Amino acid sequence: MITKRFYYAAAVLLTMALGFSSRHFASQLPAFIVAHFGDMLWASMVYFGFRMLQAGRPLLLSLLCSTVFSFGIEFSQLYQADWIRDVRHTTLGGLVLGQGFSGIDLARYSFGLLLAYALDQWLSKRSGVQSR
Repeated sequence: MITKRFYYAAAVLLTMALGFSSRHFASQLPAFIVAHFGDMLWASMVYFGFRMLQAGRPLLLSLLCSTVFSFGIEFSQLYQADWIRDVRHTTLGGLVLGQGFSGIDLARYSFGLLLAYALDQWLSKRSGVQSR
């Protein structure tokens, strides 16, 4: 039997694929999507990752944890020591930690988190699986 964790892991991978695609096909997408969807998808991926880890816990707990994590990463970008800048200039470090603080990213994260949460609630109700 496939567990909820499997579905959340699939959601993480799908969200990552959409995020990488939005970068790869940036020249063929509308400027609004290129400018905003990467951060929204990153935050959605974080939400689905927390759901994968907390599959039996309330949805709101995952929303809270993913919000704290996402905002924490963004605010950590205010710290600019040489060693952390070196990490951020690697591909993985840049994808996880970002490059520099931007207040608009907090709005993008919020929208992505709320969208993932709403989709999760809707799919849970539709499948008949009650999530707390």
